[in-house]
Amino acid sequence: MASWLGFGGSSKKEDTTQQTSQINNNLGFDPSSISDVSSIISTPGGLDTSRLHPLAGLEKGVEYLDLEDENLTQLEGAQGLIPSRGWTDDLCYGTGAVYLLGLGLGGSYGFFEGLRNIPANSPGRLRLNTVLNHVTKRGPFLGNTAGVLALTYNLIDSTIDGLRGKHDAINSIAAGAISGALFKSTKGLKPAGIASGLMAGAAATWCGIKALLA
Repeated sequence: MASWLGFGGSSKKEDTTQQTSQINNNLGFDPSSISDVSSIISTPGGLDTSRLHPLAGLEKGVEYLDLEDENLTQLEGAQGLIPSRGWTDDLCYGTGAVYLLGLGLGGSYGFFEGLRNIPANSPGRLRLNTVLNHVTKRGPFLGNTAGVLALTYNLIDSTIDGLRGKHDAINSIAAGAISGALFKSTKGLKPAGIASGLMAGAAATWCGIKALLA
């Protein structure tokens, strides 16, 4: 029994020694002697990729993953101030930008309106509360209104672009007029007509700005 145990222990030691020798031969250095990275770098052949584990796949060289941006839209006249890949970019960027602009303008208007409506001889907390009430009332209202108009405008504009196969000022003005009319359609013909004219004018102004900056 003792001799069998002794034989088994000797066999395990030999296997361990062989594995250690094989690792040292593959790496080119003894891992147990490494104390820091600099010692690996200074070891001759220490950075040889052919000595690393085959699963690393580095013996074939380092491969780089090339990431190419999606092609920009090729629609005629759609290349504007901001690079766009299509109607989805216009929808997201345009709606978001207009919403933030409306939120900022409405909040600014509410701020000054709150300052004008502060009760006389009121304590500081009441003054602050009055200003904040007006900011939170005007800001989200104008921001939401502008966001809905921009969303509707971009959807209609993209639809007209797809039908006509190009993008130009006519598409933008028509989309603005339709968007304004739809936005106020429940208020009657006159409010719908006014909103349609205002939106068409805003679209024409934006087209003019783009033409000047292009």
